[in-house]
Amino acid sequence: MEKKIVMEFPTESSTDLYLNVFGHSVTEPLHKAGPSVKSFYLVHFVVDGEGDFYTNNLNFHLKKGQGFLIEPDIPATYISDKDKPWSYVWVGFSGRKAGKILHDIGLSSDEPIFTCNEGERLKKYVFDMLNHNTSDKGDSYRLMAMLYLFLSTLATAQKDKIEPPSGNMYVNHAISYIQNHYSMPLKVEEISDYVGINRSYFSDLFKQYTGMSPISYIQNFRITKAEHLLTITDFSVESIALSCGYQSAEAFHKIFRKETGMSPKTYRESKRKRTLSSQQAMKDTPPEYILPDDEL
Repeated sequence: MEKKIVMEFPTESSTDLYLNVFGHSVTEPLHKAGPSVKSFYLVHFVVDGEGDFYTNNLNFHLKKGQGFLIEPDIPATYISDKDKPWSYVWVGFSGRKAGKILHDIGLSSDEPIFTCNEGERLKKYVFDMLNHNTSDKGDSYRLMAMLYLFLSTLATAQKDKIEPPSGNMYVNHAISYIQNHYSMPLKVEEISDYVGINRSYFSDLFKQYTGMSPISYIQNFRITKAEHLLTITDFSVESIALSCGYQSAEAFHKIFRKETGMSPKTYRESKRKRTLSSQQAMKDTPPEYILPDDEL
């Protein structure tokens, strides 16, 4: 018995990640697939029984709770056991980031086998895909959500095999988090929890790579954003304060004056005055453009 869906999606060059196929099979003894190659990444997970997987001149005997990856253009064969034929679910996907996602999870043609203790979750996600395969826009988003949940479960199962980030990578993740959340209240513990290390180690790493503490970086980033908004918009000072993560205009005034030496209102007026002065200077002394000899 086999239940599968083959899908057509945008080309790999235009989409980060998309589904090609997904399904569920209950095989007969010695059922054979391949040798063949795929044009997309294909992940199988064994929900029951046993079988053999052949790729790159290697042979793996797999049981319930294990799975395998087939990469694009890599020949592979898999055969169901004669005594305990396997059943499995699978998802096939492509996209610009598909290879990187699998690499981040710890899967590749050199390391194609994984074990997952959350097999019921993987099965549930694929069955959900099978039950919501319609042209409805809501279902199309749901299919992608199930794919990401499937990959998330694999990543959790593979976490011991995934290479931990470098110190600089922790800091890069933290900076990205700050830049995406600066308009909300931020605590150092929140950021260190996000990158997955304790606060003390995180603070030391952050200062090592940026030259400032996390608190100083957050404040500097917020002030820079506030300066930009004061310069290019007519938003009220109160609105800018809230947009930059300050809970009150009073707190914003105090910190802004400390960092820049002037109030937000004075800063805005000085910037506007300087801009008008520059524009007037351009009108009074327009730049001279000298044409090349061959254009005279």
